Amino acid sequence: MDQKRILLIVGGGIAAYKALELVRLLRKAGVAVRPVLTRAGAEFVTPLSLSALCEDKVYSELFSLTDEAEMGHIELSRQADLVVVAPATADLMAKAASGLASDLASTTLLATDKPVLMAPAMNVRMWEHAATRRNVARLAADGVALVGPDEGPMACGEYGPGRMAEPQAIFEAVAAALAGARPLAGKRAIVTAGPTAEPIDPVRMITNRSSGKQGYAIAAALAGLGADVVLVSGPTALSAPAGVKRIEVETAREMLAACEAALPAEIAVCVAAVADWRPESCGPRKLKKGAAGPPPIALVENPDILATLSRAERRPRLVIGFAAETEDVEANARSKLQRKGCDWIVANDVSVAGVMGGEENAVAIISAGGVERWDRAPKTEVARRLARKIAEALP
Repeated sequence: MDQKRILLIVGGGIAAYKALELVRLLRKAGVAVRPVLTRAGAEFVTPLSLSALCEDKVYSELFSLTDEAEMGHIELSRQADLVVVAPATADLMAKAASGLASDLASTTLLATDKPVLMAPAMNVRMWEHAATRRNVARLAADGVALVGPDEGPMACGEYGPGRMAEPQAIFEAVAAALAGARPLAGKRAIVTAGPTAEPIDPVRMITNRSSGKQGYAIAAALAGLGADVVLVSGPTALSAPAGVKRIEVETAREMLAACEAALPAEIAVCVAAVADWRPESCGPRKLKKGAAGPPPIALVENPDILATLSRAERRPRLVIGFAAETEDVEANARSKLQRKGCDWIVANDVSVAGVMGGEENAVAIISAGGVERWDRAPKTEVARRLARKIAEALP
């Protein structure tokens, strides 16, 4: 990365403070950073602090006689190796998607012929709004890469996807972009996520506490490395990651059918917490409480999605399973690896508070070569690390 040049556009949002840490990481790696600070961005970080860290002048105004006398926005947009927008607000993304050029930042984005990387940051309702989803799709079609957003608590008090990715994650995305690294480009990945829901009657069902967060993060990380990702998701409240095709299912049988329909693929990551059993039959009417007590519910075994993909005629080159355990985590995972016939098992201890349904995870990667233990980290970071490991395994 030494001697590379970044044009950093800092949008207006509380996450703008993270841009300062991103600059520090880039400068430490030898990257030259030229900053463009929007008027809204200047409400959150000062030009002086940004200039001091970048060791360069801060550009803010489109109609600056000094800068525009030489078509400054053209020079800014084309002198860099990469344009990074962090934070990328809903407004900046909408302008870029629509080709508007009403200020220095949007004019520069329209004039650039260099790759663009955006780190979205906005309220969860804004991120999930149909207009933003259209803009994200249009930007992706135009070749704009995204890193994040992450999910979690927000400064406004709400919770959900929309938090700007952490500076380290953005730095890694920048490093990959500067290296031209999309190592999974041209490869298809199937990711299962979330719980399954097995109906007892039209009202009740057998399910579990899986939130789908880890699976969705893995799907996003694989897409970020260039993979064509099919996300087969059980019922969750999560939004589909940008650039990922989501297929929504409920039961284990529906999930297996969707996975088989997505073949052939080079990668399969079975993260979903699939119900081992389902009711033998689902009545057409709600079961009523009566004097005879609870009705008996006969259970039958569900299909084993991980084992089926591991033994499929069109088997993916790399099949990865997850093992959510409450005791003897690594021993149970090794046994599962042998029974299922997959390549890796990612094991975690879901008896630890805050893992199932939470924001962090600590995992062990079990393979024929041994055990690789990862310390507890945000699920988004676990996902990025796993995606990189997958890319290294599939040259």
